[in-house]
Amino acid sequence: MGQKTSPIGFRTGITLGWQSTWFAPKANYGDFLVEDQKIRQYVDRRFNRQMPKGAVAKVEIIRTRNEVNVTLHSGRPGVVIGPRGGEVDKLREELEALTSRKVTVNVIEIKEPDLNAMLVAEGIGEQLSKRASFRRTMKQFCESAMNAGAKGVKIVCSGRLAGAEMARQETQKMGSIPLHTLDADVDYSTATARTTYGAIGIKVWIYRGKFGEETERTERRRQRRPMRGRGPMGPSSAPGGEEPAGGQEDAAVRAAPPAAASGGAGVSSAPGPEGRT
Repeated sequence: MGQKTSPIGFRTGITLGWQSTWFAPKANYGDFLVEDQKIRQYVDRRFNRQMPKGAVAKVEIIRTRNEVNVTLHSGRPGVVIGPRGGEVDKLREELEALTSRKVTVNVIEIKEPDLNAMLVAEGIGEQLSKRASFRRTMKQFCESAMNAGAKGVKIVCSGRLAGAEMARQETQKMGSIPLHTLDADVDYSTATARTTYGAIGIKVWIYRGKFGEETERTERRRQRRPMRGRGPMGPSSAPGGEEPAGGQEDAAVRAAPPAAASGGAGVSSAPGPEGRT
């Protein structure tokens, strides 16, 4: 009663892709599954548990017959790659020794770390381990995510907060978090802060809008953008606000009296009083 389903598992295979993509016979399936877990644990220890931290939020694994393709999504790709790619080469050699297969390592930068639930949860855990105020920390991370473009943030911290004798749970929420909408892009992650008075559990939900919403918005902006050279003739359509060539002559003809424009003898089109019968 009252438990929350993980947004990641709820959407995997529907609107979210799988983090491991491969096929295997029944005899090798368990071995590959354990090997994937070892790869993820090794990457986590290598880049997230020791300084300098590489902020690796997700590890995607794709297997072919003779090769393992590992993709790291990092908030600090420079730390993961290293000077002249030295860290990536070293990681590839270590993973090849771990799996006894050829390994390819790719690094993808996370454009907005404040919108990644795992990086936010790890950041909160790091601050709580330094005995920072949990209320101030939760509020700061919520505001940072909302300023980065999130439509909703929810952070839950559980444990002996501020060293209290009795454990409790505190929640900070901004915006909306749709938990049952499958096309809503809700990122979720957990972390644990180790303190002198016990462990504190951290849960983070970040609602980033509907799937494909940013792509549709970019496409609409591109379609609304006026095409060059297709606007109406006039001062605004010429570059620099200047009237196009030929437009000055047309303006002079429009400004001239009818007689001067037609080249006649000055006969008015409307009869005067002396011309009436």
